[in-house]
Amino acid sequence: MTPLARLIAARIRLSGPMPLDEYMRLCLLHPEHGYYATRDPFGAAGDFTTAPEISQMFGEMVGLALAQSWLDQGSPSPFTLAEIGPGRGTLMADILRAIRVVPGMARAARVALVEASPHLRRVQNEKLGEIDHLDGVSQLPQAPLFLVANEFFDALPIRQFQRVGKGWAERVVVLDPQGGLELGLAPVSDEALGSRLPSLTDGAIHEFCPDAVPIAAQVAGRIAAHGGCAIVIDYGGWNGQGDTFQALRRHSPEGPLANPGEADLTAHVDFAPLAMAARAAGARASRMVTQGEWLLRLGIRERAERLAQAGDAGAMAALHRLTAPGEMGHLFKVLALWARHAPVPAGFEPLDEDADDA
Repeated sequence: MTPLARLIAARIRLSGPMPLDEYMRLCLLHPEHGYYATRDPFGAAGDFTTAPEISQMFGEMVGLALAQSWLDQGSPSPFTLAEIGPGRGTLMADILRAIRVVPGMARAARVALVEASPHLRRVQNEKLGEIDHLDGVSQLPQAPLFLVANEFFDALPIRQFQRVGKGWAERVVVLDPQGGLELGLAPVSDEALGSRLPSLTDGAIHEFCPDAVPIAAQVAGRIAAHGGCAIVIDYGGWNGQGDTFQALRRHSPEGPLANPGEADLTAHVDFAPLAMAARAAGARASRMVTQGEWLLRLGIRERAERLAQAGDAGAMAALHRLTAPGEMGHLFKVLALWARHAPVPAGFEPLDEDADDA
């Protein structure tokens, strides 16, 4: 049992079953034993590899997509160039390099990183220099905002509810007979919540992320008020259902209760509520598109071919990994949010409901 598992077990003995969102938050962000507070999880030596770590091409495409949106909206200056959950800072470094080819953009940018981990803040400063760090999106400046969130929403804590006959029960962490951790069910005491859950068959699981919609709404609110564009990249789907709670450790999946604090915990992102929250906040939203299709629309194949011709032996392999259906190409999806009267960002199509607003 890990040190954090012992702390969680003690808390359950004292206070009773623990909802999954509380469990995830402790596992990822506990100041002493939390996953992100104690390690660099990225790359071959960590537990997983993100797209920016695979190739510079990914960050270049993101940067140039944001640059085109910035130009389409009249090149506002100054503006906030932000990333939520920026990891090692690799993606932002590649974005900054890419936008240097756009006259005036790098000079107008005010970089802000939304990062909760003190350890990762230090790593980001080493790569990018002293950067403004924010604790949450509510601290984003009231200014034009051009933002990216790559593999951020999947790490937000979730809650799960299971259909039991005609009612609902919440999936929670409890103690097994030996004092270890296991999943159990607790009655849903919030009748209003129960009435909002979908009508599913007995045993079906509904999963949702309490923090995702407020974050999307705050980002969209800035964009609606001041202009800008946000690009969200993550694995997930549209109006998804079922149990997607998972753990990854040393590049291999394991049970999410197996090693609290020592494995990355995630869940698939439901993009539909993010799009609806953006629209409610006054911004526009795109149709969800696969990462592979989006990158190919932006010209990543041509960029890979040029790099290969220049001697980059890994460019075509990176292209395959980023765009192929059997790799990251179909698993990861992309969504754009942007100012209501601005052109559609590069590589996207508006939601059908937005088409008449263009």
